Amino acid sequence: MISFHITLPQLQMFFLVFLRMAAMVMTLPVFGSNSVPLLFKAGLALSITIILVSMLKLDTVPVMSHLLPFTVEVIGEIMIGVIIGLSVKVIFAGIQLAGQLTGYQMGMALANVMDPNTSEQIPIIAQFMELLALLILVVTNAHHWLIRALAESYRLVPPLGFHFSASVMAHVMELGANMFVIAVKIGAPIMTALLLTSVAFGLIARTVPQMNVLIVAMPLKIGVGLLFIGFSLPYISSFLKTLVNALGKHMVLLLRAMS
Repeated sequence: MISFHITLPQLQMFFLVFLRMAAMVMTLPVFGSNSVPLLFKAGLALSITIILVSMLKLDTVPVMSHLLPFTVEVIGEIMIGVIIGLSVKVIFAGIQLAGQLTGYQMGMALANVMDPNTSEQIPIIAQFMELLALLILVVTNAHHWLIRALAESYRLVPPLGFHFSASVMAHVMELGANMFVIAVKIGAPIMTALLLTSVAFGLIARTVPQMNVLIVAMPLKIGVGLLFIGFSLPYISSFLKTLVNALGKHMVLLLRAMS
């Protein structure tokens, strides 16, 4: 007969590891989507928790009998998972923002599709950029960095070891500011080409007032935008590959600030 002997400290450790893992799964760009069933998210978090607990060999922490200190530590574990997930989500938000800026300049602001992650209407170019980034993340095995960063988080910040400081807040603010930098770097070639196209049509409107620039410009700007998106794909792919490969290093720095 098989018997399982699980002590209370081991059960507490498992619960803390599960909370961090579940918080990260709930905030990741793909798994945090509303279209993904909650049961699947919980099962994925539970499966990875079982693997991590058996692999990491974490030291058991003393059982906390008081509710208030234990609640504070639970919130700390959830915050670690949320910060790890948001650090990835911010990158995808910057990529989506680049697509939105490009789509508006192309005149495709009304060409919206349903985003499965947020269940909101977003421009079709933004959805294309986001799917391209997700494809590059999977092809380059950058998602392995997420699992490695999560495992490393338990070594850098063990359970009940979270400390919120000004350095953590500075790293989070830097991630938020980096979203706009990513958007400008990805959309810069396309937005520059569309800006020059608008300037050219402005000159044409002044020199040839008989031409209906509005009717001519709308399809032409869409064509120019799509053409330069095609030209920029090698640059965008290379930049996104560098971005997702550096994701693990940024996570380690963020976790060290929390320890």
